[in-house]
Amino acid sequence: LNQRGGIIRVISKMSVLEPTERCAQKLAEHGASVTDPLAIKVGILTVSDSCSSGAAVDKSGPACVEFIEANLQGAKVTATAVVPDDVNAIQAVLKNWSDNDALHLILTTGGTGFAPRDVTPEATKPLLDKEAPGIVIAMMMASLQATPTGILSRPAAGIRKHTVIINLPGSPKAVKENLAPIVGPLLHGIRLATVSVDPHPTHSAAHTHSGCCGSSH
Repeated sequence: LNQRGGIIRVISKMSVLEPTERCAQKLAEHGASVTDPLAIKVGILTVSDSCSSGAAVDKSGPACVEFIEANLQGAKVTATAVVPDDVNAIQAVLKNWSDNDALHLILTTGGTGFAPRDVTPEATKPLLDKEAPGIVIAMMMASLQATPTGILSRPAAGIRKHTVIINLPGSPKAVKENLAPIVGPLLHGIRLATVSVDPHPTHSAAHTHSGCCGSSH
């Protein structure tokens, strides 16, 4: 007890200082490791009426490919596609790439704004098993640092089965601005999503929130 009669929560040194070791053990059981690059299969989906019809040249998709292969360790873009701003067309690709091709990461570009045809988040969110609001917050902060109109972006991000899916804006400049703050932590998130068993140890009675490679927040 402390001087005011409250309970002092005691957290063991092991529960705080050894999440990386626990994660490494779990990953090793499934053929991966924390230090060795994971072969990350990436899909890039450009969502644009004009690009899909041939009226415009897709520039944001190639920008995604260039940035992610250069900055995400072990990443290799194995699938690309261009679809119109249509919910069914977007969902068909997302489901095929995640459910059948088992890609580790899908990046969409375009369709996240306020225009009537901007429906990428609406197509993405129903497919997610878990949302990842931290990724969205980081991207929004980066957008706002670049331009006040960043508040008009409506990206979604999350996990479908073992695939991480992230919506990006539709310009090459914004693609790089949004990917820059998340690409480092993203590698860690992809590794966790790829583990097919629960990587988190049983929480102690003290409820320390100390999962595999996880945060205490």
